[in-house]
Amino acid sequence: MEKFSSIPYRRPDKAKTLRAVAAVAKKAKRAATAADAVASVREYNALMCAMMTQSSLASIRHSIDVNDKFYEAENKFFDDAQPLLMPSVARFSKALIKSPFRAQLEEAFGTHYLAILENTVKKMSFKLILPMQRESALGRAYQKLLASCKVEFQGGVRNLSGLSKFLQDPDREVRKSAFAAISGFLSEHQAELDELYDKLVKLRARMGKSMGYKTYTPLGYINMDRYSYTAEDVKRFREQVVRDLVPVCTMLREKQAKRIGVDTLKIYDESFQFTQGNAAPQGTPEELVKAAQKMYRELSPETGDFFDFMVEYELMDLVTRPSKRVGGYCAALPDYKAPFIFSNFNGTSGDVDVLTHEAGHAFEAVVAAQHIELLELAAPTLESCEIHSMSMEFFTHPWMELFFGENAGKYRYKHLVDSLLFVPYGVCVDEFQHVVYENPGMTPVQRRGAWRELEKKYLPHRDYEGDEFMENGGFWQKQHHIYTAPFYYIDYTLASMSAFEFFGRMREDREKAWADYMALCRAGGTLPYTELLKEAHLSNPFEEGGVKRAIAAAVKAIEETDDMAL
Repeated sequence: MEKFSSIPYRRPDKAKTLRAVAAVAKKAKRAATAADAVASVREYNALMCAMMTQSSLASIRHSIDVNDKFYEAENKFFDDAQPLLMPSVARFSKALIKSPFRAQLEEAFGTHYLAILENTVKKMSFKLILPMQRESALGRAYQKLLASCKVEFQGGVRNLSGLSKFLQDPDREVRKSAFAAISGFLSEHQAELDELYDKLVKLRARMGKSMGYKTYTPLGYINMDRYSYTAEDVKRFREQVVRDLVPVCTMLREKQAKRIGVDTLKIYDESFQFTQGNAAPQGTPEELVKAAQKMYRELSPETGDFFDFMVEYELMDLVTRPSKRVGGYCAALPDYKAPFIFSNFNGTSGDVDVLTHEAGHAFEAVVAAQHIELLELAAPTLESCEIHSMSMEFFTHPWMELFFGENAGKYRYKHLVDSLLFVPYGVCVDEFQHVVYENPGMTPVQRRGAWRELEKKYLPHRDYEGDEFMENGGFWQKQHHIYTAPFYYIDYTLASMSAFEFFGRMREDREKAWADYMALCRAGGTLPYTELLKEAHLSNPFEEGGVKRAIAAAVKAIEETDDMAL
């Protein structure tokens, strides 16, 4: 395998690819033997892996520089071309679902593979081709808008990731100014942000109706491949969070205000946990990667081999730069059985979070690729994927001295507290999306009002200190998932429950907890979410009392820590 920078990118021949997928759909339908049907699956898989590999290359390289015109055009090519495959993909899926050799297909690839195909049929239609192309274009416009942030601040030009660093500055005035700069950028572009989201909501509402649904929500759930739970299950989970976790988070914010010596915690204080400053990673980005390499070699033989592979083939782009897309993610290059980690290091503890969170995704990808043949089965649905990442954050806690030295205790405490505090925000994002898609005719002002009311429910401590843009409900407009990945956010909160459970279990029997984590990674996407929980001996967070049980060990650990002495 070449290093990432040397991997050749080749735009697929659109007409040739469309013909190839149509041809394999015919082969699946006309299969005369079970062997023919199985062969059609493998041929289809090779086509999809090749397409996804080139699509990922284009997407990653565009993320690295959103002003790169070549890869901007290549991303547009895939956004336009991939929906055109839908009719043939649907015909292929239908052929296998109805195949006289279905039993043999299930024996070869597992019953869940056929369930995935059944769901594929539900979300594919000629009617969606043009709307999906338009949706992708609007999503690209949003990402480019956020990436355009270039603010003069503290002696440098900062993008949104760069500004976020200063929300952890010990000087309260610096924190306040940094938040004002973020809010100011969003406020300056509010009309564009409103217009983009309004178009997306109305477009998705039409997509849902074209598929026979009253609203977009059922189609959104189908697009997220949610096989084993419903919107009602999610609603009950959110109710548990309000009842059992929001009061804990209010207590944590009160402790934080006392610890940092302020009468009232403001929005610009929320990321600042200690009067002498939060724990910051020690060393250059290159040194942090070397520390991570040592950590993963000591954690297990499998993680050591994995991270050595990532370093050797330069499968990471970590440092924030102007014109780089905001955020972080892990992408797959299936033809190379390799993942890629993208992030924006900014000198805060979040840099280490990337080396554990995104590495958790990447580790599962490498483990699964060793023995799972089909692309559809290599990774599970997103709420399960996030268990890999969020749990890895906790499994790596014992090595934090490598990154933070004597401040490792500060990091571990802040990480645990932040993980709990995140969940109410995550479910707030989820309920907001349910409200929006159940009421697509809302005006931008009404949407912002709905967000502000939900903030008061899930984040009652939040104080914007009169910031007009935020007081009017604008905070969500920097959350790219809301724009580009509808209904993708509850996944993080569900996965948090499993990660908290792993945290408690590793304190009791680390070896057994790691064995269950490895079983989860090896299972990949061969099972639906609730079955994967069983595979790893994890609880179901939808069950009554699930939230309270999951967070118990984390809350106990916080109560046992003298936070004032850190």
